[in-house]
Amino acid sequence: YPDNSVLWGSVLWGSVLWGSVLWAASCGQRPVTTDEGLEDDQHCTVQQQMSYQVQKLLNTCPCFRAMAAPLRSLVEDYSRYLQCFQLFLERSSEHQCMRDFIYATLPDILASIGAGNSTLNVMGVGSGAGEIDLEMLGQLRLKHPEARVDNEVVEPSGDMLYKYKVLVSKTPDLDHITFHWNKKTASEFETDWKERNPEKKMDFIHMIQMLYYVKDPEATVLFFRSLLHKNGKLLIILVSGESGWGRLWRTYRAELCKTDISQCVTTGDVKSFLDAEGIPYQKYTMPSQMDITECFTPGDEKGELLLDFLTEVLDFSKSASPELRAGVLELLRHPDCSKEVEGRVIFNNNLEAIVLNP
Repeated sequence: YPDNSVLWGSVLWGSVLWGSVLWAASCGQRPVTTDEGLEDDQHCTVQQQMSYQVQKLLNTCPCFRAMAAPLRSLVEDYSRYLQCFQLFLERSSEHQCMRDFIYATLPDILASIGAGNSTLNVMGVGSGAGEIDLEMLGQLRLKHPEARVDNEVVEPSGDMLYKYKVLVSKTPDLDHITFHWNKKTASEFETDWKERNPEKKMDFIHMIQMLYYVKDPEATVLFFRSLLHKNGKLLIILVSGESGWGRLWRTYRAELCKTDISQCVTTGDVKSFLDAEGIPYQKYTMPSQMDITECFTPGDEKGELLLDFLTEVLDFSKSASPELRAGVLELLRHPDCSKEVEGRVIFNNNLEAIVLNP
């Protein structure tokens, strides 16, 4: 197989290298991590020479550095992720820009659904702790004051579902809503739904900041769009392809986006897919920003959390190569990603809403 000769040669050479490392270690030689002049030392052992040369190659070759220290996704550590996410909410205007959209733009979208039905079927996919869900349901009530609401909540985190239920118990005037709790991922819910509700249609489905966590965003969008009633609406909110996130992920997708989920997806990707399929949509820009100043102070605790969140990499500063870390920090400060305001670095966190018809 001549086309694979380079690949297999690399694999075999890598095996030889790693075997040499293990052989040197088995002979009781300490690993060499810095240049200690062993290349010119006529009295050092063969094992030391071998260990030094191998270590030097591992330190200089990006492919071997990746083998030695693969980057882990932030979502693998739920506790760390929550810390990062909470700080992100504190430092960004994301929830405010969502509320601006909910109160200024969403009412007109909701007014067109339902066609006078006595019950409206609503579904939230990736609803989290429910704060944004309840605000949208409030606007739905204003536009359809006589209608009851049958609300499917899809959320894989038991902790988030618990918080959502607590919020519902403390919120007045929700008697017209029936909540159905689904502790499932989007794909698990799809399988279950096809078995128990193949004919049921929805008037309003929202998927807010959740397509990052599915394996196939295109298939996910198509499935949930297929559930819409003839006058229904599917609302998708993601980071904009023109945001700082979009520039970061386009530049470092190969290094940062290595999981089996689509964590680096933007509305640019979704719109490209919809355009290719000839599916019409409406789009709405949602301006947002985030203060990332501490990211540029080495060792700053909040800066480290923000860097983890921005890159979606667990302990990014510690696990990334010096070259990758320097490149990411340089890009984050670039005018395409951020602007400086009174000595603070303000990241472009713009979101975009996409609305689909059946």
